[in-house]
Amino acid sequence: MGTTESGGDDFVQLVIGNKNFSSWSMRPWALLTHYSLKFEELRIPLFVDGYQQELQKYSPSLKVPVLIDAEPTVWDSLAICEYLSEQYLDGKAWPASRQKRALARSYCAEMHSGFMAIRNHLPMNCRTRRRVELDSTVLGECQRIDTLWADARERYGSQGDYLFGGFSIADCMYAPMAMRFHTYGVKLSSLSQQYLEILLKNPAVNQWRSEAESEAESLPDFEFGHEIQD
Repeated sequence: MGTTESGGDDFVQLVIGNKNFSSWSMRPWALLTHYSLKFEELRIPLFVDGYQQELQKYSPSLKVPVLIDAEPTVWDSLAICEYLSEQYLDGKAWPASRQKRALARSYCAEMHSGFMAIRNHLPMNCRTRRRVELDSTVLGECQRIDTLWADARERYGSQGDYLFGGFSIADCMYAPMAMRFHTYGVKLSSLSQQYLEILLKNPAVNQWRSEAESEAESLPDFEFGHEIQD
């Protein structure tokens, strides 16, 4: 359990899992941190004895993340990001133009509902570099993300460093994929590799990664493959 505070007199609570392993928790945390919104972090280590009983205190779905803000409890990463953008950021976590906003939402929806092979075969593990054999399904999904990233950067690269120029919910949704691609050494096109490196250097993303690396918990299902020595 920890607290991140910056700006404002009130704060929300964000319930998350292990930073090293919980990709969904990372998304709203990165949004809150990037935009310097004041919040209290409630970290519940996952897949240990009693963790579901602890989650039951906060999460109606028994999953993380969960946002607690006075009256509403909001669960699901994308729903939380939408709520934060609307309630605290005057919508600025989405691109300003209608066309870019629609495309960004399409990117987020595809991330939210897809890429199951990557999730199953390349679990997030921020504190290591590993090599595993990638089957054709995993490679196909990696190539699809590569295409999405490269297309966005080709369109909007002149407007800023991120997928749609400025930092947005879309970057939060794909940040765990950047972590995975770095961990497993997934080869990307030059535009996508540049974006990956920029995203990993984002102060909020970099802080999450640093704090993930200091966690003590180890989950065997997230530690397989051959470790790469840099």
